[in-house]
Amino acid sequence: MNPHVLMILLSSLGLGTTLTFASSHWLLAWMGLEINTMAILPLMAQQHHPRAVEATTKYFLTQATAAAMILFAATTNAWMTGEWDINNLSHPIASTMTLTALALKVGLAPMHFWMPEVLQGLDLTTGLILSTWQKLAPFALIIQVAPNTNPTLLTALGLFSTLVGGWGGLNQTQLRKILAYSSIAHMGWMIIILQYAPQLTLITLGLYILMTSTAFLSLKMASATKINSLTATWSKSPILTATTAMALLSLGGLPPLTGFMPKWLILQELAKQDLPATATIMALAALLSLYFYLRLCYAMTLTISPSTANATTPWRTQTTQLTLALALSTTTALGLLPIAPSIMALTA
Repeated sequence: MNPHVLMILLSSLGLGTTLTFASSHWLLAWMGLEINTMAILPLMAQQHHPRAVEATTKYFLTQATAAAMILFAATTNAWMTGEWDINNLSHPIASTMTLTALALKVGLAPMHFWMPEVLQGLDLTTGLILSTWQKLAPFALIIQVAPNTNPTLLTALGLFSTLVGGWGGLNQTQLRKILAYSSIAHMGWMIIILQYAPQLTLITLGLYILMTSTAFLSLKMASATKINSLTATWSKSPILTATTAMALLSLGGLPPLTGFMPKWLILQELAKQDLPATATIMALAALLSLYFYLRLCYAMTLTISPSTANATTPWRTQTTQLTLALALSTTTALGLLPIAPSIMALTA
């Protein structure tokens, strides 16, 4: 892709998200979401592969449907109450419709069906943008809309997403689909706690972006898109394989890695709110997700591809990929748990 075109598209992605962040009017927020969607479509279709074009079409149709629902809900609210302000979404029908549309935008279950299919059709770099940056603008709106929404709906979306994210990833062999179900499960964790402790939602979102970035960049560095291709990585680059395995375990929420922090804090908050049943279901759903992360780690570190020698290859081809972003994201994805009290103090 022409670097000037790429710069314009990436600038538009930033502009769309910033517009939505800064807006207090529904029309401006909707405009930001639309700019965001339009900017990523050429990036998704740049491969000119039938699967990439199919993924782009599916993404466009789902995002356009969600945007139309948001516009309809905002108009309905303005008609009923005379208010276009985002924080004054007081009509119950409008608030429920808006939350449903935003759930469709970020891929919360049961509006998640587009997510694994779309991610499977993209390359890992565009998949990374879709799984991280594209979640920010809708999530900013969800956080603002949540206080006026039915709490039961938020709880149902959260529980269903964590369960679907866990169950869906168990049977997959494609790494991008596994990461898509991982994303759905993490979104569920963010939504479940939103009504009780919004600051925990923000912490979880930030750490999810760090850990998912690490996973995508590591797989890109290893040129792996299927579980089978992971078995050949150990003999090529043992250090990358070890850090990738630990990053995946961090996504699964194992201590003493960074990913344990948000799960621990959310379960603690749910227990404080006298919701032991919800906390138990969430913890069990996390075990489902952990199983498929462990499956990936087993394929990477404890099996060796039949086509490779047991020893480390004596020669190396110099990689042309930038490794600074991967090094930084890996460090944060593995080692932030000790500073959990400081993070909590900053967001309190």
